[in-house]
Amino acid sequence: MPLPFLTADRAFEAAEDVALPFDDRDRWRRPYRPGPWRVGVAAISLLLASYVLFAAVIIALTGSLSEAAVVFGVAVLVIAGALRLLRMGVWVSARGLRRVGFLLTRTVPWGQVVAVRTVQQPVRWLGLPRTVQGQALTLVQRDRGAADLPVLLTTHNADFLARHGAFDRAADSVEAWADEYRRS
Repeated sequence: MPLPFLTADRAFEAAEDVALPFDDRDRWRRPYRPGPWRVGVAAISLLLASYVLFAAVIIALTGSLSEAAVVFGVAVLVIAGALRLLRMGVWVSARGLRRVGFLLTRTVPWGQVVAVRTVQQPVRWLGLPRTVQGQALTLVQRDRGAADLPVLLTTHNADFLARHGAFDRAADSVEAWADEYRRS
């Protein structure tokens, strides 16, 4: 007995990246899916947090409540870090372009965006100090110099490592949003 969700899943995956016409353009949205490296690290962090929460319950039942509260606080910090890791990336809306980092979020209104372009340059591998040759999506702003171009996406970050097609689609999508809203 063929199951339609198993036999036709490839056709639906291609259509998921396209925004629906009735979607609210003022909502912040990420024009790509989080990559397997980012999701994997977040999943392992949440698994670790579950063990730490279990340890907090055991400590609360057998020891002092202050020690259990400290361990519970550590678990909450691990959960918050995993959720923030999943939230990281580039988000777009009709109001502007937002780059969400682990600790810092920067929003640039479309009026200050001169161009969003893909360039070939040395990029950091998974955010580490080691650089490799790759592509980067850069943001050119009105008040910034040409040497100070913030990098939005790279082919070697946690979302696009070994997924060059996904990087191309995401870069094209962000460039299309920039072209559409810079003219408005």
